[in-house]
Amino acid sequence: MTGPAGDRWRLAGRRLYLCTPDRSDLEHFVGRCIAGGVDVVQLREKHLGDADLAARAALVQRVCTSEGVPFVLNDRPDLAADMGADGVHVGQDDASAASARAVVGPDAIVGLSTHASAELSAALGDRPDATPAPVDYVSAGPVVPTPTKPGRPGTGPAYLTEAVERSPWPVWVTGGVDPDSVGGLVAAGARHFVVVRWLVGADDPFAAAWSLRSAIDRAVGGAVD
Repeated sequence: MTGPAGDRWRLAGRRLYLCTPDRSDLEHFVGRCIAGGVDVVQLREKHLGDADLAARAALVQRVCTSEGVPFVLNDRPDLAADMGADGVHVGQDDASAASARAVVGPDAIVGLSTHASAELSAALGDRPDATPAPVDYVSAGPVVPTPTKPGRPGTGPAYLTEAVERSPWPVWVTGGVDPDSVGGLVAAGARHFVVVRWLVGADDPFAAAWSLRSAIDRAVGGAVD
């Protein structure tokens, strides 16, 4: 891991998390997004073989390292550990958070998707015989349905509020994040935002990231906790 050992890259102070698939201009795209205000990057790509995925992940890791931004690989703790990613993100149908932690080690970032109260409770270890998941953050959502998760209904803002109130870790909201939605999400408790379409579909990734990060900073700066 390239960040300071033990502080998990101070995720509580980061705001804008890019989740991107592979693309032909991946290196340039990620760099422009970071320049515009992205401060966490995840590569989420389900259609590459292991060697190709590791190579593309290593490219993004190099960009992120040069910019002081943590890089997280989706779903593959084995590849994340082998290629030296800063962290790994797992979903409810992927490897467990505990097994991911065992593979990537104590100093890497481990993130976990949650979509409902029961999944959050499981992560929190809300049973007499359970322990909390060994994670550094959770995501909550998607607040609205999104093409990146076909068939998954939106959770609405109520689950976001619950997750923020109950979680001891930073909660990153997913689903429909754009400059127009930020105010309502902040009102529901969000302080950390995952974005896909707003940046992946942008003609000018720098300008799109800048406008979104500016909206987030204004809304969070004006929020009363």
